[in-house]
Amino acid sequence: MPNTMPSPERASLLDHQISLIRRAATASLATAVLLVIIKLGAVIVTGSVAVLSTLLDSAADVVATLVTLIGVRQAAKPADQKHRFGHGKADALSALAHGVFIAAAGLLITADAGRRLLITPEPVATPQVGLFAMIACFAITGMLVLYQHQVVKQAGSQAIRADCLNHTGDLLTMAAVFLSLLASKMTGFLWVDPLAALLIAIWLFGNAAKVIGSAIDELMDKELPASYRKKVKALITDHPDVHDLHDLRTRGAGPRVFIDVHCEIDGALSLDEVHKVMDEIELKLDQRFPNAEIVIHPEPAGIDDDRLDDRLTGT
Repeated sequence: MPNTMPSPERASLLDHQISLIRRAATASLATAVLLVIIKLGAVIVTGSVAVLSTLLDSAADVVATLVTLIGVRQAAKPADQKHRFGHGKADALSALAHGVFIAAAGLLITADAGRRLLITPEPVATPQVGLFAMIACFAITGMLVLYQHQVVKQAGSQAIRADCLNHTGDLLTMAAVFLSLLASKMTGFLWVDPLAALLIAIWLFGNAAKVIGSAIDELMDKELPASYRKKVKALITDHPDVHDLHDLRTRGAGPRVFIDVHCEIDGALSLDEVHKVMDEIELKLDQRFPNAEIVIHPEPAGIDDDRLDDRLTGT
């Protein structure tokens, strides 16, 4: 039985989540633009390839965040005739694009750092300017990460999670650049700066792989975590009229999740009684998972039928 008409509470929660996601994406864009301005000034003054690596990362963030904003707005659209499950997967698509931009920034950094390390080594000019720039950027990014972390906890957006993960990585890269500039200033070694940039590129590739992998999981309808499924099962089987359940399927799409399950109940119950039982189960699930779209298929307990669970386990 489909639970297609959202309650006022569910609609209110979803609107709140969408609002949070939009604000987080807008804050990310504003922060990325500010960081680009600060880092560009530092690159012009210092000529540091390590600082350049963080500049390219922030420039990629600007483009990626624009994609995120578009994806978030698209994902927030309600279901329509052509998209009856809604547009939630636009969130994962924007996260996928974000991961590609991170990887592209890593490639550019690797190329420039390799040139500086192997072909034309150059000293860092006035490294103290870069040090001050990294401190300012670290503080600004840190505040954004704290804010986005809270939004992800409340709204569960893949796009914002990807953005938050990227900016968390930025904190580490800026700390690494700060240390490399400090080491370069103190030792005068020409290899310190490009080596730091290469390490940052490796970090970016790792982040890109995580973001892209998570987005692909959502696009491929990967099951939600076992802990989530366990809670769903417990709520359903707790009902006194439910004998068992099978073929539980779950997936995520942006801030929404989808739950599809077969419930085994007493075959002697009337249609009205079955409908009442299903309504009671849906209400329990709705109260526990207000961002879920729920479909329950009732069937008589004990019948021998073709089941997805059996096909998946090979029994």
